[in-house]
Parts: sequence; C-alpha cells; structure tokens
Amino acid sequence: MSKKRSITLVFLSLALFIASAGLLLHFRKNEDQQFETYTNQLFCQEVAGTTISLHYTLKDPSTYGITQTPISFGYYSCDTAAVHASSENALAALHSFERSRLSKENRLTYDILEHYLLSAKELAPYTLYEEPLAPLTGTQAQLPVLLSEYQFYDSSDIDTYLALLTKTPEYFRSILEFEQAKAGAGLFMASYSADDIIEECQAFVDMADQNYLYSSFVERLNAMDLSEENKNIYIEKNSEYIKNYIFPAYTELKDGLTALRDSGKNPNGLCHLPDGRKYYELIVASETGSSRTIPELQQLTQRQMISDLSDMQKILSPSDEDPSVSSDLFNTQGVILDNPEPAAILTDLRDKLKDNFPAPAEVTTQIKYVQKSMEEYLSPAFYMIPAIDNSSENVIYINQGHLPDNLSLFTTLAHEGYPGHLYQTTYYAGKNPAPIRNLLNFGGYTEGWATYSEMMSYYYAPISKEQATLMQKNTSVILGLYALADMGIHYEGWTLIEAISFFRSYGITDTDTIEAVYDLIIADPANYLKYYIGYVEFLELKREALEEWGEDFTQKRFHTAVLDIGPAPFDLIRMNIFDSK
Repeated sequence: MSKKRSITLVFLSLALFIASAGLLLHFRKNEDQQFETYTNQLFCQEVAGTTISLHYTLKDPSTYGITQTPISFGYYSCDTAAVHASSENALAALHSFERSRLSKENRLTYDILEHYLLSAKELAPYTLYEEPLAPLTGTQAQLPVLLSEYQFYDSSDIDTYLALLTKTPEYFRSILEFEQAKAGAGLFMASYSADDIIEECQAFVDMADQNYLYSSFVERLNAMDLSEENKNIYIEKNSEYIKNYIFPAYTELKDGLTALRDSGKNPNGLCHLPDGRKYYELIVASETGSSRTIPELQQLTQRQMISDLSDMQKILSPSDEDPSVSSDLFNTQGVILDNPEPAAILTDLRDKLKDNFPAPAEVTTQIKYVQKSMEEYLSPAFYMIPAIDNSSENVIYINQGHLPDNLSLFTTLAHEGYPGHLYQTTYYAGKNPAPIRNLLNFGGYTEGWATYSEMMSYYYAPISKEQATLMQKNTSVILGLYALADMGIHYEGWTLIEAISFFRSYGITDTDTIEAVYDLIIADPANYLKYYIGYVEFLELKREALEEWGEDFTQKRFHTAVLDIGPAPFDLIRMNIFDSK
C-alpha cells in the first residue's frame, strides 16, 4: 500500500507539473500575442503620425492596415504637460504586460521600449529646451534632402508628395511658434546660431531654378511609366508649388528668426540655463545610450585618448632599429586607391567583411552627390535609411566639399556603407525585428557603430600598418577632443576663450576653426558624443567580451552578438550579450 501510494503521488505531482507548465505556456503565448499586438498598434500609430515618417518607413502601408492617413509634416508642440502625459500613458500601457511571461525576444523589446519611454518622460519637462533648427542637422537642412529622396512607387505617391509641399508653410510656422515660445521662456538660441540658420535659409532660396528639388523631381518622374503629357503637368505643378510654398516657407522662417535673433539670453552652454545641467545630463544619456555620469564619461574619454596618444607616440618615437620617422606617414594626399570611384570602394569594403563580420544582406546602393551650392550647409556624407519593407534599395550621399582626399572618401564610405550604417541597417532588417524597434532611435548605437566601422577601415585601406594606426588614432583623439569640449561647454560652462585655451593645450591653434567647432557644439548639444561615446562603448564591450569569452573570442562572434541585438542602450546590450538569463 505504501509503495503503491508513493507511486500514485509521483504520478499526480508529475501530472500537476505538466498541467502547470502547459498553463504557463498558454499564458506566455497569450501574453506574447497581446504584447506583439500592442507594439504593432503602437508602431502603426506612431509611423502614421506624419507623411514623411510613414513613407520613409513603409513602402506599402496597407500591409500594416494603414490607409487614408492625413497629409502632414506634423507640428512642434509647446505643450509640456501634454508631452509628459503622453509619455506617462505610453509607459502605463507597457507596464500592463507581465514582463516575466514574455519570450526572450519580446522581453528585449519590452526593456528597450521601457528605456525609451522613461527617457521621453524625463525629458518632457524640458520640451522648450529642444532645438529643431541647427546647422547641418536641423530641420531646415534635412527637409530638402528628405523631399528630394521621397520615392515615387506609383502616381498616388506623386500626388501625395505635391500635396505635402503645400503643407510646408504651416509646418514651418509651427517651428517658428515653437521658437517664439522658446524666446518667451528665455531659451532662444545664441544670435550667432540664428545667423547661421538665417544664412542657410537664404542660400536655399537663392538657388532659385537651380534648386535640386526641381531636378530630383524630374529624375524620379523619368523612372516611372508616365506619358509625356502627364510628366509635364506634374513638372509644372511641382515648379509652381516650390515657388509658392517651399521658398516662401523658408523666407518666412528666415524673417521670423531675424526678428527673434537678439532675444537669446545665453550665448554659451546649456548649464548657463535654468536647470540646464540636468537637461544636458538627460540628453547625453538619451543620445549616447550610455548610463555613465558626465564625470565618468569624461574619465572614459580621457583614458581612451591617453591610450591612443600612447600608441601614436610609439610610432612617432625613433627606435634603435628605425631612427627616422618618415613624413609620408602624415601624407593622406598620396594615398592611391585601385579604383577611387565610390561604388568600387563600397564593393572593396564589402568584400573585406568576410572573416570578421556576419554575411551582409544582398542590396543595391546608389551614390549621389550633394549639390555644390549646398555643400557648405550639409554633412560630409549621409546614408538614407530605407523603408523596412524595401531595405534592398539604398542611397548614400557624398558631399565632395568636405572630402579632400582618397583616404577621407574611403573611411567615410566605411562609416556610411560597409561595415557602417548601410551594413548594420540592412543586416538588422534581415533579422525581421518587431516593427516598433525600427522607430526607437539610439544614436549612440548607430553612430557609435558607424564610427567604430570607420576606425576599422583605416586598416583596410592601401596604406602601411604604421600609417593606418597613426591616422586612426589621430582621428579618434580629435573626436575625443570634441567630446571633451562638448561636455566642457555644456556641463562645466566653458566660454569660447576657455575652449580656445583647451584646444591650444593639444596643439590646435587655428582660432577660426576652434570658433567654428564651438558654434557647432553650442547649436547641437551632445551631437559629437553620439559618435565618440558610442564608439568607445563598443570598445569597452569588446574588452569585456575578450575577458568573458577568452579563447572563444572572435571578431565575428562579437560583431554578430552586437548586430543581432540591434539599436539599444549599452547596458541592455551588455546584459543580453553576457547574461544568459
């Protein structure tokens, strides 16, 4: 009896375990399904917010059930309370899910979304501290590029595009109203930043009939199956709308900024504004994806710079074996590429991925050039992120005015192409991530990876190992100086005189160049940190991987691990790489 009873209890316990496991699996399955439904709905809601975001994110919105959306650029809101309430509501909806019941993949999405929303909630009270207008990276600089690359898949896209042009004045008025609210709160930009944007707006209008919004429109029409009559009708309407809506919008923005120019009360860093140091801490955390404090980031930067300078010193110091240092090490003008055409460089860089990176996606890439008249106002190069359902078609813009030699072109294409932005974006798209992940921007990851890729590319270039090391470390040190200057200006309150003194202590004495860097940092806080801190955080992750994996470490294993996770804060990347739970 005793033995029989014990066997019965064992069977009963086993049955209960199986039943409870099945119940848990059922709950988890339901929780996963509900969570994925929620994130997909959130994705659709957010992506449909503006015509630009919808068209650039999805080639075919109908596959996501998105139809009949209003044509709009959106608008800038001054309502801090509404922004705060929106982020709180989004967090409450997320927290309604039981994280422990989600799959590993959905837990990662949950954690990343939670981090993103918490950051938005913390930043909400500082809405008026944000700046939509900045040299190189502001709306006034980027909008024409976005319009010129707005793809026409069918004639309805042309009609939507033309209707969108008519919305430009009201969109720019919302920006101007936002700037007026900033001025009223004593938060308007420095007068010299306003001058730069005013000049840029005027230069854009002054291009007149030579503006690339005319030529790019014709190029896109020529790629479509349209009658000559229809093409001409569209071309005339585009010309009319540029003259009647686009140029007047830029003129109105220029005039509005001119009227506000002298209302700025702070010509220096954010820490001179009320609670400005706290705001800077928040945007640094948001932009870099690093959880380190500003003093910790300063120490991290200084350690990396000391390491880089030490490596440079070893090359530049004469030794018994080689008592002379060749001046050719500094001659980037003399770098000769087998084929200096950008397409050939991209192919060469792609071929070099083989041993150290997972296989790239099969894609096509167009190389385009920034119009000469706008070279001064745009970045040296930029990659246009493709729609998530059309990631095989890619575009990279090159600004020839900022690329003086072959080595600069080579490393820039590594940053924008392989193994940089293009490779990371299209590789991750091939992992078929949750759609919401494509809307969560983590600049420290994306720009940090591209900078890390750029640094690696020096060793792929047709130069000696010594020259590659010297040039790579020099580039890293310069970025480190910019990062320290960013933190010095916005966190410690450096004036221009103090910034000049800082750069001179490192042998950089051109006052005009230092002032230009100072102006850029003032206008776009933490922008340089995305690149440099993101890059150094990847180096820190690699060091940890070397220690953790030991003999099992390979470049390919490390790169696959960070690429598979996709854009995320570095603490979550670290946890998911090294923590098996």
